[in-house]
Amino acid sequence: MFKLNLKIALRSLWKNKGYTLINIAGLSIGMASCILIFIFIRYQLSYDQQFARKDRIYRVVSSWKYSGSEEFSGGVPLPLAPAMRNDFAMLDEVAAIQRGRGVITIKDPSGNVRIKTDERTFYVEPQFFKIFDYRWLQGDPQKDLVAPNSVALCEDMAVKLFGDWHKAVGQTINYNNKTDLKVTGVFANVPENSSNPIQIAIAYSGYVNRNMKSWGSVSDASECYILLKEGRNIADLEGPKNAFIKKYYVEKGVGKEGHLFQPLAEVHRDDRYGNSSNNTTGMKEIWGLGIIGVFLMLTACINFINLATAQAVSRSKEVGVRKVMGSRRKQLMVQFLTETITLTIFALIVACAITEAALPGLAGLFREKLSFSLVQQPEILGFMGCMVLFVGFLAGFYPAMVMSGFSPALAIKNKVNVGNSGGAALRKVLVVAQFAITIILITGTLVVLKQMKFMREKPLGFNSSAVAMPYVPGDSLNRLKYDILKTRIENIPGVLSASFCASGPSSGDNTLTNFSYGGTKDADFQVNVKPADLDYFKTFGLQLVAGRALSKSDTIKEYVVNETLLRKLNVVHPEEAIGKMITVGDGHKAAIVGVVKDFNNMNLREAISPILIYSSKNNIGTLAIKMDSHQIPSVMKAVEAIWNSTFPNNVYRSTFMEEDIERYYENERVMGTLFKVFASVIIFIAFIGLFGLISFVATQRTKEMAIRKVLGASTFELVRMLNISFVLMVLIANLVAWPVAYIFISKWLSRYTYRIELSIWPFAAAMAISMLVTLLTVSLRSYRAAKTNPIDALKYE
Repeated sequence: MFKLNLKIALRSLWKNKGYTLINIAGLSIGMASCILIFIFIRYQLSYDQQFARKDRIYRVVSSWKYSGSEEFSGGVPLPLAPAMRNDFAMLDEVAAIQRGRGVITIKDPSGNVRIKTDERTFYVEPQFFKIFDYRWLQGDPQKDLVAPNSVALCEDMAVKLFGDWHKAVGQTINYNNKTDLKVTGVFANVPENSSNPIQIAIAYSGYVNRNMKSWGSVSDASECYILLKEGRNIADLEGPKNAFIKKYYVEKGVGKEGHLFQPLAEVHRDDRYGNSSNNTTGMKEIWGLGIIGVFLMLTACINFINLATAQAVSRSKEVGVRKVMGSRRKQLMVQFLTETITLTIFALIVACAITEAALPGLAGLFREKLSFSLVQQPEILGFMGCMVLFVGFLAGFYPAMVMSGFSPALAIKNKVNVGNSGGAALRKVLVVAQFAITIILITGTLVVLKQMKFMREKPLGFNSSAVAMPYVPGDSLNRLKYDILKTRIENIPGVLSASFCASGPSSGDNTLTNFSYGGTKDADFQVNVKPADLDYFKTFGLQLVAGRALSKSDTIKEYVVNETLLRKLNVVHPEEAIGKMITVGDGHKAAIVGVVKDFNNMNLREAISPILIYSSKNNIGTLAIKMDSHQIPSVMKAVEAIWNSTFPNNVYRSTFMEEDIERYYENERVMGTLFKVFASVIIFIAFIGLFGLISFVATQRTKEMAIRKVLGASTFELVRMLNISFVLMVLIANLVAWPVAYIFISKWLSRYTYRIELSIWPFAAAMAISMLVTLLTVSLRSYRAAKTNPIDALKYE
């Protein structure tokens, strides 16, 4: 029976080639989009899921609640890990991990430098490898990563440094030109879908600040992971956590310090805290892509239902004959569903080809290594199978119900009217729904693009153009060379100014600390500290509203604050703050000498933080160089040459400030591109569906149009007659779509502290686009029908 139904299905699809082609085009593009979205979502949800105890692993993160605001950090105070190990009996393990970076040098037996490379490093406690079951190829972290100056390498890094990972253990590498580290272990490469991309793990016992006792200072680079005991629930830690906070955070302000236990699965998906891979994809983006995928499939299914019900009349005789010959309704439904599923399978084959062709572009857009392998990723095959069944039954069930329900007497006489059975009304509802979805996506795309443009063009309060940010080594010996380096670089033609600093005005790595103002108790909020020198303000074009900039100094002797800090301290006039004393968390006390105009120190999702700028040579990590934009290539070449001659034992690396800022909005760039692509796809699907539908409507009304033409109707009147019902449906779709789009868009924009004002224009533009697509599509096909010779339509009457 199945073989017979399949044969009939293939014959029917071949007979109606135009109908088949339109449906395969719509379904294949929709299915390909869904497969691509599924591949991406699957990859994002796979982050950190390779560990056996993943359900019991949590990261400790920090938060600060103030009146009307809240701040977050993925870091913790340095004394937190040992304190938690001592105070929490419900934990199996607690491990601290500290991000770093430095120069790795490998020498040959004769003492000559063989390899010199700049690499990210991690100081790791051995307990970390009890929490995360890394596969060790050589060595035991519980024994071999305990002693100071011991290091373990991943397989790729061991091969890079020593040619063969088997030869790595026992070798010596030099770190930052001062510490010799002995290789004691090699572990398997960390998968790319990991929030901790560790390649070089140095024993935490060798980290110089490990015994720091300050609870008021938090760096994003200092993280802590815990492993919950089996049988325990994370909620069981709430009571001990509150007691812990009360015990150690003894100096209280109005701001409330707190810690959260973040499940491992959330580390990659919560952009409030970030992670060591500098790569997060929020659940909002994942849900958004999933919803777009559903919308695309729905529009493709709507196309199918509309075309199938419109075509039902042409198959009424076939249904009538089959019923007269004894076919039951159930058998007819199975036959029509077989046709739908067969067509869906053909569409899936085309979709796989489209997916294979589009995947490199998607991988490049997301900068992820995505693959489409049904063997290595059988869940993709499962998803495709479910999609075929879902689409086949969703798109095929109603048309099968309609056609199998025809009266055989009326069907044989070709007097079936699908409109009387509700088919015409349903088609109108589906067209409205399809265009409502299209309009929502178009409106969302326009708003996303406008917000992205706003973020690119909004003044940040400083000048980031043509500013290079080469790294400078921070050890005591190299710090002695800073002044010479700066003088030599300032003498390069095309260099306008240069400044030593920890980071640019806007940075992803921020250090927060407690402070007191005017000799009173600690303020009720933390301050973002930025070490810099006297030329920082000139280099970045920062404007002073009171006082002066920093004077030349290697240590903290004065502060410059921003307007936000004074506002939070209820200081109305900036001049009043000049001369007031500030003491930061580590005990450095100095006077305020200047007030700088507010600048955005983080991305535009976040409000401007209270900022404290001071001189401290020990905390410098970057030399910011402001250049003439017309001489950047020559300047950068000269800078690199001078840098290499100044620091011959180090590795030069540099970024541009503008590139660093663009990285903040990577998610927005990706989402904007996706919205443009999928909005175009959904418009195309709506276009071909509408074209197919108007083709059948025009065919059904050929005789009516011929009679009207004989009676004197003009071509324009006939085109208008066919257009008016579709235009009305699109207008209704706009009315339905606007409130839904407004809710979604408002919620998305609420993530940004700095955002565009939502106006009527994106909605009006979406309506104009949808009306234009409708008028063009319907008019082209209806004009062809209206120009048909009426004699050809009426000669058999």
